[in-house]
Formats: sequence, C-alpha cells, structure tokens
Amino acid sequence: MRIVIGSDHAGFALKSKMSDVVRALGHEILDVGAFNENPCDYPDFVELVAQAIVEGRSDRGVLFDGSGVGMTIAANKIPGIRAASCHDTCSAHLGVEFDDMNVLVIGSRIAGERLAEDLVKSFLGAQFSGAARHLRRLNKIKALETRHALEPAKP
Repeated sequence: MRIVIGSDHAGFALKSKMSDVVRALGHEILDVGAFNENPCDYPDFVELVAQAIVEGRSDRGVLFDGSGVGMTIAANKIPGIRAASCHDTCSAHLGVEFDDMNVLVIGSRIAGERLAEDLVKSFLGAQFSGAARHLRRLNKIKALETRHALEPAKP
C-alpha cells in the first residue's frame, strides 16, 4: 500500500521511528512533514495527508501529534477522510474493518514507541469488511458529509 505520513513538531520523533516500521512492512511512504521539531501548526500537515488520500496518491494515512485529538478533529473536517485517534490495537483494526477508517492518528505523548508500532501494524494489516451493514453505515456517513458540506461552520 501507499501510506502518507505527517506530523507536527510534537509527533516528529515518533513519525520518524514509525516510518521504518511502515517500510519494513513493505509499504511505500510519502512523508509530507514536519521534517524537524520546530514549532508548527498541525492543520497544515493534516491537510497534506488528506489531500494525498483524496487525490488517490495514497491509500491510507498516519498522523502523529501530541495528543491525537487536534489532528483527528481537523482530519474529519475533510470530505472523504475517516480518521480516528487510537490507543489500542482493537480500535485500530476494527476502525478499518467496520468503518473503512483511512487515517490513523497517534498521540506521541500518549502512546509509547512499542504501542505506536502495534497500532500501525494493526491499522495497516486490516481490510474493510464490505459487509452489508458496514456499507450501509458508511453510505450514511458519506451522506452526512454531503449534506453538511455546504453549511457554514458555527463557532
């Protein structure tokens, strides 16, 4: 698979380590930054990861920030992205199998290196089931996305 990865400054070190894990699993990587630990804004990297997926240049994405929360919120604003911050391997693979999750977000201040490796392996090893009930729910999610795409954001 083609995997796009991104991080902010807080996730940079973990992203660098997990790049090796992804490559060792036989996947191709597109790294969109950050490329150092200088302070930066996570939405910029979320957008780059999401664009790569939506445009078909990548199959899935992995994002790294401090808590996993901010990037998850930002990623789910982009039509076609289904992101979750996972801190256990069950969620990492069930998110793909049941919900066709295409972006895994890992908080580097929450997950250590070993857990992050297990999360990445679970996420990348899972496949969407395609079961009728999961397709029905996925289609409802897509309909929500379409219905609310043109509504102005409320503060």
